[in-house]
Amino acid sequence: MYTFSNKLRNLAFALMAVGFAGLVYGFLAAPKTVEEAKAMVATEHHGDEHGATTDEHASTTAHAADEHAEEAHGTEEAHGEEAHASEAHGEEHDASHDEHLLHQLQNKPWAALYVAAFFFFMIALGVLAFYAIQRAAQAGWSPVLYRVMEGITGYLLPGGIIVIVILALSGMHFNHLFIWMDPEVVAHDKLIAGKTAFLNVPFFLARALFFLAGWTLYRFYSRKFSLAQDESNDISNHIKNFRISAGFLVFYIVTESIMSWDWIMSIDPHWFSTLFGWYVFASMFVSGITVIALVTIYLKSKGYLDFVNDSHIHDLGKFMFGVSVFWTYLWFSQFMLIWYSNIPEEVTYFITRIEDYNITFFGMVAMNFLFPLLVLMNSDYKRTNYFIIMAGIIIVLGHYLDVFNMIMPSAVGDQWFIGIPEVGGFLFFLGLFLFVVFTELTKAPLLAKGDPYMGESERFHY
Repeated sequence: MYTFSNKLRNLAFALMAVGFAGLVYGFLAAPKTVEEAKAMVATEHHGDEHGATTDEHASTTAHAADEHAEEAHGTEEAHGEEAHASEAHGEEHDASHDEHLLHQLQNKPWAALYVAAFFFFMIALGVLAFYAIQRAAQAGWSPVLYRVMEGITGYLLPGGIIVIVILALSGMHFNHLFIWMDPEVVAHDKLIAGKTAFLNVPFFLARALFFLAGWTLYRFYSRKFSLAQDESNDISNHIKNFRISAGFLVFYIVTESIMSWDWIMSIDPHWFSTLFGWYVFASMFVSGITVIALVTIYLKSKGYLDFVNDSHIHDLGKFMFGVSVFWTYLWFSQFMLIWYSNIPEEVTYFITRIEDYNITFFGMVAMNFLFPLLVLMNSDYKRTNYFIIMAGIIIVLGHYLDVFNMIMPSAVGDQWFIGIPEVGGFLFFLGLFLFVVFTELTKAPLLAKGDPYMGESERFHY
């Protein structure tokens, strides 16, 4: 049996405390009025470094005004009415822009919270999919890792509840993450209005609850059958687990795609991609497998999981490598097809990210593809804990940036920064994830001794 060490427990609580403080700071620092939002932007973008430019521009403007004063006076009467109308239109446009700016800045702490909440939830969901695949395939190498997978999926329910609470608060207009939830926006946007049969708050939240219920029910019954098999004299519980796992995978592939449309893609309801469901799946899949490897190596370092050998670690490394390449294929396919076709309503998605998020956009490609490719291509490296840990940390951080890039541009526009709220959100949910997962690992033996393939798994070498 695994014992949750006080050191790790205290670390989890410390991360949650620091992260919570960072999130609170983000919400308190968010502007409450348009004036505060404009002042915040002015402070950020018009500092001392722009002083000279501003003075020069003012001087040039004044000179131009003097030069053309007589001409302007001559035409002022003739165009008075047009100028007045133009000024009124400009004021209306400025007011709309200022309100949009306010919503973007108010969204920053909410988006930081949502990115971190969804990221750690998707890790648990990715592990659940990997676990179900192993069960349905009746894999012979992986039963020694079942308890680790079951422990990680223990985060599924609390993590999912947190995500759904954020979605519900969005539906109650506590934030502006999902613009299609605003009736005024829908009333003046024909494209969004045409999607209201699907994109409406009651149906949206009902789907979310249905998805989470299905995922957690599978996890509950699979875990139940797994534990019962340890005490059984036959393989009846193993067979039940096989059957529900095969059925769950059908349910999962459908619900995961719709979930990715709902929870992420609908943040920008004007854009769509037919590859998006698979793209999100690849991200959560490789993140989940990576966390399995990291948790396994940690437990082995503490004297547990003696039955896990370097061949098991090697297989996890192969999955990390292979799914990273798969993720890259989907990323490039989505990017290349949209960029080459150059359809305005599609390509604007990538233009925004390349122009305003170029560091995180291209950075996550390097972290999620180039680094794993160079490190994990070598077969010997995949047997070495150091390289798996190094590559694993980079992959996890890279896919956090991936989720960041999927959500932030549509939620906050160019008003982004990886600051205290973003770091705080990541640390809070990291601490919560560690606490839930390692608490779950203490509830059952780390070896699923009743599995009929356990002997094969323990002897696994090649």
